[in-house]
Amino acid sequence: MSSPITKITPNRPVFEDNDPQDELITLNIGPTHPATHGVFQNVVQIDGERIVSGVSTIGYIHRAFEKIAEHRPFYQITPLTDRLNYCSSPINNIGWHMTVEKLLGIEIPKRVQYMRVIVMELARIADHIICNGILGVDTGAFSGFLYVMQEREFIYEIYEEICGARLTTNIGRIGGFERDFNEVAFQKIEEFLERYPPVLKEFEELFVRNRIFIERTAGVAGVTPEEALDYSWSGPILRATGVDYDVRVVSPYCSYEEFDFEVPVGTNGDVYDRFMVRNAEMYESLKIIRQALDKIAKEPAGVFHADVPEFYLPPKEQVYNNMEALIYHFKIVMGEWETPQSEVYHAVEGANGELGFYLIHDGGRTPYRLHFRRPSFVNYQMFAPMSAGMLLSDAILNMSSLNVIAGELDA
Repeated sequence: MSSPITKITPNRPVFEDNDPQDELITLNIGPTHPATHGVFQNVVQIDGERIVSGVSTIGYIHRAFEKIAEHRPFYQITPLTDRLNYCSSPINNIGWHMTVEKLLGIEIPKRVQYMRVIVMELARIADHIICNGILGVDTGAFSGFLYVMQEREFIYEIYEEICGARLTTNIGRIGGFERDFNEVAFQKIEEFLERYPPVLKEFEELFVRNRIFIERTAGVAGVTPEEALDYSWSGPILRATGVDYDVRVVSPYCSYEEFDFEVPVGTNGDVYDRFMVRNAEMYESLKIIRQALDKIAKEPAGVFHADVPEFYLPPKEQVYNNMEALIYHFKIVMGEWETPQSEVYHAVEGANGELGFYLIHDGGRTPYRLHFRRPSFVNYQMFAPMSAGMLLSDAILNMSSLNVIAGELDA
């Protein structure tokens, strides 16, 4: 998707080698400055307002999730994935559940796959709302943020109907969902599909042709497709460079191959194109959700998980009153079911890019090794080198457009 307007690129001279006698200032951006939107640090050398060099420091909220996961059964790892990119945690959780299902060879009913698609696309919209809304705030425009944040709250209300939680949702289970979507959830999803497009259009009108916003973002932090691929970028920031890589298309899961949607791409890979790509993706997510609702209507009602009693925890009321359910519950919790010795990799299209899970299993009760491919961690590595020669104010916008989520950066 090329931007629909003529871009106005401000005159930003390339930084030349400074005189060795010039005095450089060392400046800490973060770890607690509001402009970083997270707990991470950049130590930069600046000459006036221009960055000469910088070093990124991460790990301030490293929680050793991968090592903790090696001591937890599969179904107890969901609270960890919840806290990676907490702006779109359902995508993390469902990606992890699909990794385990791939290991165990579990076949998921179509209705459950469509339900997962709805939840993941709602999470994608919620994440893009935050990124683009905050990018507007960083350019000095606060109103747009307030418009769309109301809709993010409505998405959280839908989460509440589905699982009872809002931010760290613990949503989903290995094999499907803990419970079926109730009527209120379906009604709210329908309402969201009606109410959000006008709000998104109004949001776009505040920025897309706004001269100040264009001058602050167009031509800033432009990245070529070759540079982006060299740094293993993925997600909206890669597609903003013109590379149409989307895991949902390249390696479909949850029956995404049945859905009709476009993959928006940019042309210049700059901050403006990243903003435009995320906006366009929200429209595509709305189309996908509509199609998923139509597909669910054609499937048998009441199906919300696969028939895998060996790995799907039975409802508590059955555990309390039925001996067979109690036995299944005990064997699942104690890890007494046989599991294959194997290694698998499964990736989903997270809100920030390719979110992957590399699992090595030795047949025991817990993973032998587990690695999360966190898109924020991969995407962020280019920030320091690309900031050299950039104005300090532009570097802040660049960081905002990368949408680095600290929980996903450190894990």
